[in-house]
Amino acid sequence: MTTYIPSLTIPSAVFEHPAASILLPVALGTAIGYSTRPVETRKLYKALKQPPLRPPPWLFGPVWTILYGVMGYAAHRAYSTGLAPLAGFETAALTRQSMTLYSIQLGLNLAWMPLFFGAKRPVAASVDIVALLGLNAYLASVWGSIDSVAGWLQVPYLGWLGFASYLCLGTGYLNGWDLSGETDEDVRGEVSKKASQSKKASQEGPEVVGAPGVIG
Repeated sequence: MTTYIPSLTIPSAVFEHPAASILLPVALGTAIGYSTRPVETRKLYKALKQPPLRPPPWLFGPVWTILYGVMGYAAHRAYSTGLAPLAGFETAALTRQSMTLYSIQLGLNLAWMPLFFGAKRPVAASVDIVALLGLNAYLASVWGSIDSVAGWLQVPYLGWLGFASYLCLGTGYLNGWDLSGETDEDVRGEVSKKASQSKKASQEGPEVVGAPGVIG
């Protein structure tokens, strides 16, 4: 168990208020999403070789928004319960330590998109997300000992992290752990192809669509 490190911990004023605790991870996650240029990120995502069961790109935004909100509320519950007047010294100390863990895991979470899609470093991103999964499994156990609801609220997050780890590791492996050259080339090729098709269509004029025949 890590010690309580104030410099690495989100201010207690955030955890004291449920709205602030919920909105902080949602706002930070949204900011990171926009900073990594979502249009280009979607193009790269589609260009990569990926393992089975990959979800459509539009699904990630809603899922992460919900999970960020749930984890923020779980943090508020654990903090409020663990630092209640009758909680006891040991529980209070454990709660403060868990808030350091929570803050670190949020940092690891926010680092994943810049690592994978920005820097195109699948190895570093895989290390990041596996560490994130392990840290949250431990955090869920700690929060469960403080407040059972807070512990259970981490379960959907853990499930999604497990699935995301599978996607990250699988994508890295299928693309030779190198996304820098192939993905950029694929995206440029896709953009060039669409531009060429658009130019050709404008030169040929409107397409005449015939009525369906007996075969099709």
